[in-house]
Amino acid sequence: MATMTTVPKLAKVVSHSEWIEARKQFLAKEKEFTHLRDELSRQRRELPCEKVEKNYVFEGPRGKETLTDLFDGRSQLVIYHFMLGPGWAAGCPSCSYLSDHFDGMTIHLAHRDVTLAVVSRAPYVEIDSFKKRMGWKFHWASSFGSDFNYDYHVSATAAERGTGMVDYNYAVTQFPSEERPGASVFFKDSDGEIYHTYSTYARGLDILVGTYNFLDLVPKGRDEGGLAFSMAWVRHHDRYDGGYFVDSAAHWEEPKTAKEGSCCSGEQHG
Repeated sequence: MATMTTVPKLAKVVSHSEWIEARKQFLAKEKEFTHLRDELSRQRRELPCEKVEKNYVFEGPRGKETLTDLFDGRSQLVIYHFMLGPGWAAGCPSCSYLSDHFDGMTIHLAHRDVTLAVVSRAPYVEIDSFKKRMGWKFHWASSFGSDFNYDYHVSATAAERGTGMVDYNYAVTQFPSEERPGASVFFKDSDGEIYHTYSTYARGLDILVGTYNFLDLVPKGRDEGGLAFSMAWVRHHDRYDGGYFVDSAAHWEEPKTAKEGSCCSGEQHG
Protein backbone atom coordinates (compact mmCIF):
# COMPACT_ATOMS: atom_id res chain seq x y z
CA MET A 1 0.00 0.00 0.00
CA ALA A 2 1.25 3.48 -0.84
CA THR A 3 2.10 5.65 2.13
CA MET A 4 0.09 8.81 2.68
CA THR A 5 2.26 11.88 2.44
CA THR A 6 -0.47 14.09 3.89
CA VAL A 7 -3.54 13.49 6.02
CA PRO A 8 -6.70 14.16 3.97
CA LYS A 9 -8.30 17.34 5.24
CA LEU A 10 -11.47 18.82 3.85
CA ALA A 11 -12.49 22.45 4.05
CA LYS A 12 -15.38 23.37 6.28
CA VAL A 13 -18.71 21.68 5.65
CA VAL A 14 -21.47 24.08 4.58
CA SER A 15 -25.02 24.03 3.25
CA HIS A 16 -25.71 23.47 -0.45
CA SER A 17 -26.55 27.14 -1.03
CA GLU A 18 -23.29 28.22 0.64
CA TRP A 19 -21.38 25.66 -1.45
CA ILE A 20 -22.91 27.04 -4.66
CA GLU A 21 -22.01 30.59 -3.69
CA ALA A 22 -18.39 29.65 -2.91
CA ARG A 23 -18.16 27.68 -6.14
CA LYS A 24 -19.43 30.62 -8.20
CA GLN A 25 -16.86 32.91 -6.63
CA PHE A 26 -14.07 30.48 -7.44
CA LEU A 27 -15.45 29.98 -10.96
CA ALA A 28 -14.78 33.64 -11.63
CA LYS A 29 -11.12 33.05 -10.73
CA GLU A 30 -10.98 29.95 -12.93
CA LYS A 31 -12.34 31.92 -15.86
CA GLU A 32 -9.77 34.64 -15.25
CA PHE A 33 -7.02 32.01 -15.28
CA THR A 34 -8.41 30.43 -18.47
CA HIS A 35 -8.49 33.78 -20.25
CA LEU A 36 -4.94 34.54 -19.07
CA ARG A 37 -3.77 31.17 -20.36
CA ASP A 38 -5.43 31.89 -23.72
CA GLU A 39 -3.57 35.20 -23.84
CA LEU A 40 -0.24 33.55 -22.95
CA SER A 41 -0.83 30.99 -25.70
CA ARG A 42 -1.47 33.79 -28.17
CA GLN A 43 1.73 35.54 -27.13
CA ARG A 44 3.64 32.26 -27.36
CA ARG A 45 2.56 31.93 -30.99
CA GLU A 46 3.88 35.44 -31.63
CA LEU A 47 7.36 34.73 -30.24
CA PRO A 48 10.16 35.05 -32.81
CA CYS A 49 11.57 31.87 -34.32
CA GLU A 50 15.03 30.80 -35.45
CA LYS A 51 15.99 28.93 -38.59
CA VAL A 52 17.40 25.44 -38.04
CA GLU A 53 20.68 25.43 -39.93
CA LYS A 54 22.05 22.00 -38.99
CA ASN A 55 21.14 18.81 -40.80
CA TYR A 56 20.36 16.59 -37.84
CA VAL A 57 20.21 12.85 -38.49
CA PHE A 58 18.40 10.44 -36.18
CA GLU A 59 17.90 6.69 -36.15
CA GLY A 60 14.39 5.34 -35.76
CA PRO A 61 12.23 2.38 -36.72
CA ARG A 62 12.55 3.37 -40.38
CA GLY A 63 16.34 3.63 -40.22
CA LYS A 64 18.13 6.95 -40.70
CA GLU A 65 15.81 9.95 -40.43
CA THR A 66 16.38 13.68 -40.82
CA LEU A 67 14.55 16.33 -38.85
CA THR A 68 12.39 16.82 -41.94
CA ASP A 69 11.46 13.12 -41.85
CA LEU A 70 10.24 13.48 -38.26
CA PHE A 71 7.55 15.89 -39.49
CA ASP A 72 5.98 12.90 -41.28
CA GLY A 73 4.51 15.11 -44.01
CA ARG A 74 3.04 17.76 -41.70
CA SER A 75 4.13 21.35 -41.11
CA GLN A 76 4.30 21.32 -37.30
CA LEU A 77 6.42 19.08 -35.09
CA VAL A 78 6.56 18.69 -31.32
CA ILE A 79 9.54 16.75 -29.97
CA TYR A 80 9.58 15.49 -26.42
CA HIS A 81 13.13 15.16 -25.10
CA PHE A 82 12.95 11.89 -23.15
CA MET A 83 15.61 11.15 -20.52
CA LEU A 84 17.13 7.90 -21.74
CA GLY A 85 20.90 8.04 -21.95
CA PRO A 86 23.26 5.55 -23.61
CA GLY A 87 23.53 2.38 -21.54
CA TRP A 88 20.68 3.18 -19.16
CA ALA A 89 18.73 0.17 -17.93
CA ALA A 90 15.43 1.99 -18.43
CA GLY A 91 14.02 5.38 -19.25
CA CYS A 92 13.42 8.00 -16.58
CA PRO A 93 10.23 7.09 -14.65
CA SER A 94 8.98 10.68 -14.73
CA CYS A 95 9.50 10.98 -18.48
CA SER A 96 7.72 7.63 -18.74
CA TYR A 97 4.86 8.98 -16.61
CA LEU A 98 4.50 11.89 -19.02
CA SER A 99 4.88 9.69 -22.11
CA ASP A 100 2.08 7.38 -20.97
CA HIS A 101 -0.21 10.19 -22.18
CA PHE A 102 1.11 10.29 -25.77
CA ASP A 103 -0.39 7.39 -27.71
CA GLY A 104 -4.00 8.49 -27.35
CA MET A 105 -3.36 11.99 -28.65
CA THR A 106 -1.21 11.37 -31.74
CA ILE A 107 -4.17 10.69 -34.06
CA HIS A 108 -5.87 13.90 -32.92
CA LEU A 109 -2.71 15.98 -33.33
CA ALA A 110 -2.20 14.54 -36.82
CA HIS A 111 -5.56 15.95 -37.86
CA ARG A 112 -4.46 19.40 -36.73
CA ASP A 113 -1.29 19.26 -38.87
CA VAL A 114 0.92 18.33 -35.89
CA THR A 115 3.31 15.40 -35.50
CA LEU A 116 4.50 14.29 -32.09
CA ALA A 117 7.88 12.56 -31.90
CA VAL A 118 10.09 11.52 -28.99
CA VAL A 119 13.89 11.78 -29.11
CA SER A 120 16.52 10.39 -26.73
CA ARG A 121 20.31 10.17 -26.84
CA ALA A 122 20.41 6.40 -26.22
CA PRO A 123 21.15 4.26 -29.30
CA TYR A 124 17.97 3.16 -31.08
CA VAL A 125 18.32 -0.51 -30.12
CA GLU A 126 18.12 0.52 -26.45
CA ILE A 127 15.17 2.82 -27.12
CA ASP A 128 13.31 0.08 -28.98
CA SER A 129 13.83 -2.43 -26.17
CA PHE A 130 12.42 -0.10 -23.52
CA LYS A 131 9.59 1.04 -25.80
CA LYS A 132 8.49 -2.57 -26.29
CA ARG A 133 8.61 -3.18 -22.54
CA MET A 134 6.32 -0.20 -21.95
CA GLY A 135 3.96 -1.08 -24.81
CA TRP A 136 4.12 2.34 -26.44
CA LYS A 137 3.43 3.00 -30.14
CA PHE A 138 4.48 6.66 -30.61
CA HIS A 139 7.42 7.48 -32.87
CA TRP A 140 10.70 7.46 -30.94
CA ALA A 141 14.09 8.15 -32.49
CA SER A 142 17.70 8.25 -31.32
CA SER A 143 19.89 11.35 -31.58
CA PHE A 144 22.99 9.34 -30.66
CA GLY A 145 26.09 10.72 -32.38
CA SER A 146 24.50 14.07 -33.29
CA ASP A 147 24.54 17.52 -31.69
CA PHE A 148 20.77 17.62 -31.34
CA ASN A 149 20.45 16.97 -27.60
CA TYR A 150 23.33 19.32 -26.81
CA ASP A 151 22.00 22.11 -29.01
CA TYR A 152 18.61 21.93 -27.27
CA HIS A 153 20.18 21.71 -23.79
CA VAL A 154 18.81 18.32 -22.76
CA SER A 155 22.12 16.43 -22.50
CA ALA A 156 25.17 17.54 -20.54
CA THR A 157 28.23 18.49 -22.55
CA ALA A 158 31.70 17.37 -21.51
CA ALA A 159 32.32 20.82 -20.03
CA GLU A 160 29.08 20.67 -18.04
CA ARG A 161 29.91 17.23 -16.72
CA GLY A 162 33.22 18.61 -15.52
CA THR A 163 31.77 21.58 -13.63
CA GLY A 164 28.41 20.19 -12.52
CA MET A 165 26.71 23.36 -13.80
CA VAL A 166 24.44 23.10 -16.82
CA ASP A 167 22.62 25.43 -19.20
CA TYR A 168 19.02 24.37 -18.57
CA ASN A 169 15.68 26.19 -18.64
CA TYR A 170 17.40 29.37 -19.84
CA ALA A 171 19.72 29.64 -16.84
CA VAL A 172 22.96 28.11 -15.60
CA THR A 173 22.04 25.77 -12.77
CA GLN A 174 22.74 22.39 -11.23
CA PHE A 175 21.02 19.24 -12.46
CA PRO A 176 21.63 15.74 -11.09
CA SER A 177 21.70 13.84 -14.38
CA GLU A 178 23.44 14.00 -17.75
CA GLU A 179 20.01 13.84 -19.42
CA ARG A 180 17.26 16.40 -18.92
CA PRO A 181 13.57 16.61 -19.93
CA GLY A 182 12.09 19.15 -22.31
CA ALA A 183 9.85 19.75 -25.32
CA SER A 184 10.71 21.63 -28.50
CA VAL A 185 8.46 22.84 -31.31
CA PHE A 186 9.37 23.24 -34.99
CA PHE A 187 7.65 24.56 -38.11
CA LYS A 188 8.36 23.59 -41.73
CA ASP A 189 7.36 26.06 -44.44
CA SER A 190 6.31 25.33 -48.03
CA ASP A 191 9.93 25.55 -49.17
CA GLY A 192 10.99 22.88 -46.69
CA GLU A 193 12.85 25.28 -44.41
CA ILE A 194 12.60 24.38 -40.72
CA TYR A 195 12.26 26.86 -37.85
CA HIS A 196 12.55 26.36 -34.11
CA THR A 197 9.62 28.22 -32.55
CA TYR A 198 9.58 27.18 -28.88
CA SER A 199 11.19 25.03 -26.20
CA THR A 200 10.10 24.47 -22.63
CA TYR A 201 11.67 22.66 -19.70
CA ALA A 202 11.18 21.84 -15.99
CA ARG A 203 7.75 22.95 -14.71
CA GLY A 204 6.91 24.15 -18.20
CA LEU A 205 6.20 20.48 -18.97
CA ASP A 206 3.45 20.25 -16.34
CA ILE A 207 0.76 21.15 -18.83
CA LEU A 208 1.60 17.99 -20.82
CA VAL A 209 0.88 15.67 -17.88
CA GLY A 210 -2.82 14.86 -17.96
CA THR A 211 -2.65 12.88 -14.72
CA TYR A 212 -1.43 15.94 -12.85
CA ASN A 213 -4.39 17.93 -14.19
CA PHE A 214 -6.73 15.33 -12.71
CA LEU A 215 -4.84 15.28 -9.40
CA ASP A 216 -5.17 19.07 -9.19
CA LEU A 217 -8.97 18.58 -9.05
CA VAL A 218 -9.09 16.29 -6.00
CA PRO A 219 -8.94 17.26 -2.29
CA LYS A 220 -5.37 16.01 -1.70
CA GLY A 221 -4.05 17.47 -4.94
CA ARG A 222 -0.70 16.14 -6.12
CA ASP A 223 0.16 15.19 -2.54
CA GLU A 224 3.89 15.68 -3.08
CA GLY A 225 4.63 18.19 -0.33
CA GLY A 226 6.09 15.67 2.11
CA LEU A 227 8.42 14.01 -0.40
CA ALA A 228 12.16 14.61 -0.62
CA PHE A 229 11.58 15.51 -4.27
CA SER A 230 8.28 16.04 -6.00
CA MET A 231 8.10 12.97 -8.24
CA ALA A 232 9.56 10.42 -5.86
CA TRP A 233 6.25 8.53 -5.93
CA VAL A 234 6.29 7.95 -9.69
CA ARG A 235 7.06 4.46 -11.04
CA HIS A 236 7.11 2.96 -14.51
CA HIS A 237 3.53 1.85 -15.12
CA ASP A 238 4.58 -1.82 -15.01
CA ARG A 239 6.22 -1.38 -11.60
CA TYR A 240 3.16 -0.47 -9.53
CA ASP A 241 1.70 -3.38 -7.56
CA GLY A 242 -0.17 -4.22 -4.37
CA GLY A 243 2.98 -3.71 -2.35
CA TYR A 244 3.69 -0.26 -3.76
CA PHE A 245 5.41 1.88 -1.14
CA VAL A 246 6.47 5.52 -1.24
CA ASP A 247 9.57 6.36 0.78
CA SER A 248 9.05 10.05 1.52
CA ALA A 249 12.70 10.43 2.56
CA ALA A 250 14.14 8.92 -0.62
CA HIS A 251 16.33 11.26 -2.65
CA TRP A 252 16.88 11.28 -6.37
CA GLU A 253 19.53 8.79 -7.53
CA GLU A 254 21.67 8.87 -10.64
CA PRO A 255 20.18 6.49 -13.24
CA LYS A 256 21.90 3.13 -13.31
CA THR A 257 23.32 1.50 -16.40
CA ALA A 258 21.97 -1.75 -17.78
CA LYS A 259 24.83 -3.59 -16.10
CA GLU A 260 24.11 -2.04 -12.70
CA GLY A 261 20.37 -2.64 -12.59
CA SER A 262 17.15 -0.71 -13.00
CA CYS A 263 16.91 3.02 -13.68
CA CYS A 264 16.29 5.83 -11.26
CA SER A 265 13.24 5.69 -9.02
CA GLY A 266 12.08 9.14 -10.06
CA GLU A 267 13.03 12.47 -11.55
CA GLN A 268 12.41 15.99 -10.42
CA HIS A 269 11.16 18.26 -13.17
CA GLY A 270 10.50 21.25 -10.95
